[in-house]
Amino acid sequence: MRAFFAPILAGATFSDRLLACTGAAVGITLTAIVTAMAFGEGWTAILLVAPMGASAVLIFAVPASPLAQPWSVIGGNVVSALVGVGIAAMVSSPALASGLAVGGAILAMSLLRCLHPPGGAAALTAVIGGPAVTAAGWMFPVLPVGINAVILTVAGIVFHLLSRHSYPHRAVSIMAGPAVPGGGITPHPEDLDAALADLGETFDIGREDLDLLLERVRVHTAIRRADNDAGKRR
Repeated sequence: MRAFFAPILAGATFSDRLLACTGAAVGITLTAIVTAMAFGEGWTAILLVAPMGASAVLIFAVPASPLAQPWSVIGGNVVSALVGVGIAAMVSSPALASGLAVGGAILAMSLLRCLHPPGGAAALTAVIGGPAVTAAGWMFPVLPVGINAVILTVAGIVFHLLSRHSYPHRAVSIMAGPAVPGGGITPHPEDLDAALADLGETFDIGREDLDLLLERVRVHTAIRRADNDAGKRR
């Protein structure tokens, strides 16, 4: 049973999770307050959509994920909300409209390279969000969805700047140190693409980060082998 409760994110530490909790709490609070102060009736108003909670998980807990990057957060939420509003206007059946909205949102986000899981919730909210969402009409994707996404993303950028995480994420090469014999063959980028095609799966990691990870594995494997060989010669 312990396997079911094991961490599923590689490289995450408990301190990282505490930092993510703090960032999400600050980010969502600021998003709610700033949106309400600027477009509502003061700080006591609530102009916040539920998908922002899921966006906050990605931005603050997995900032290196391609799904958490600024264009994914802002574009994914806004595009999905637009799809949802359009489907709701054309399809009278709530059940059918819900399915078409989420499916259409995934297609639109994929084509626009802004895939963002909370976008599915934004599309669904546009269909079943109730009278307030219906009354907002085509403004819903802008206010509150778009404004919420922009404020939350800016909060994420500032927070990760202070916490020294890369966001918007860029894969940064690490110095390999002195050359180590027996390092083996460095995979060519085309080999990496071919391997990904063989597996037929989609991984929540950027291609550049995956390439860098494999290179670091090669370096550490070479160092371990060199240390083992040195130990045998003693």
